[in-house]
Amino acid sequence: MTIVVSLPAEDKTEWWCQMLRDLLPDWRVYPIDKVTDPDAVTYAVVWRPATGAMRSFRNLKAIVSVGAGIDHVLADEQLPLHVPIIRTVGTDLTQRMKEYVALHVLRHHREMPRIEANQARQQWEQIVVPPATQRRVGVMGLGNLGAAAADLLKQIGFEVHGWSRSQKQLQGIKCCAGDEGLRAFLDGTEILVCLLPLTESTRGILNADTFNRLKPGASVINAARGPHLVESDLVEALDSGQIAGATLDVFPVEPLPRSHPFWTNPKITITPHVASLIDAPTGSKIVARNIKTFEETGTVTDIADAKRGY
Repeated sequence: MTIVVSLPAEDKTEWWCQMLRDLLPDWRVYPIDKVTDPDAVTYAVVWRPATGAMRSFRNLKAIVSVGAGIDHVLADEQLPLHVPIIRTVGTDLTQRMKEYVALHVLRHHREMPRIEANQARQQWEQIVVPPATQRRVGVMGLGNLGAAAADLLKQIGFEVHGWSRSQKQLQGIKCCAGDEGLRAFLDGTEILVCLLPLTESTRGILNADTFNRLKPGASVINAARGPHLVESDLVEALDSGQIAGATLDVFPVEPLPRSHPFWTNPKITITPHVASLIDAPTGSKIVARNIKTFEETGTVTDIADAKRGY
């Protein structure tokens, strides 16, 4: 029984391998480039695997995504589509996303970018903002992470609206769904948080039309996937003042190239894909548990739907 691990960084790959070896002592765990017998591989633990890499393992029982999203797995045009994909989710990951969303929603709500700019100029300006109860926050994507983040924002006191492809029911949160519900969701939103899965229907959803439907001077937070955002549309919205500021955690190319203009845009806050960063000590326990369960039962709770894309 062999597990392969494929992560973008060699040191992180080895870190995950060692953690999984400790948790699954009866299994052989190798970095993907150290496998000598591809037919012995039954599970692959991956993030952005190389094109065609999974196809070489003929006895693969499941692919484990090191994260809640599976778009990076589906990007492989040679992916064996009959192999189940297991998402990696858990309470620690949800907690981290809740912290990130609360931090940056409050940061925009309390005008911290403006306060920080004033400090750099040694300018004393007492900025008056409404209480959270008078600020509307919209959360796009109401899966595990989105629903938890929306609930926390509601507890802080914000007026929270949510939007998803299919109708959801969340206590104290006005939920909208589908194309018809999107306009009502966006109209009047002052802080927009994107936590959507990346699918063909959500690619580019943070665009000029979306921005123009928000309340003038709104803020945007993207902690989902880089391709959700049309970058040129955001720059135009920032330049016009329709969008006052943005916090971006994810990008189509990561790390974000040093030459990218977002780095020097004073209205954009960049974080290096850390909103719900999964680490080996936490993630390996979830992965090991899921592999054990799948091996015993043939399924787990967090099986993804490849057709839907999440």
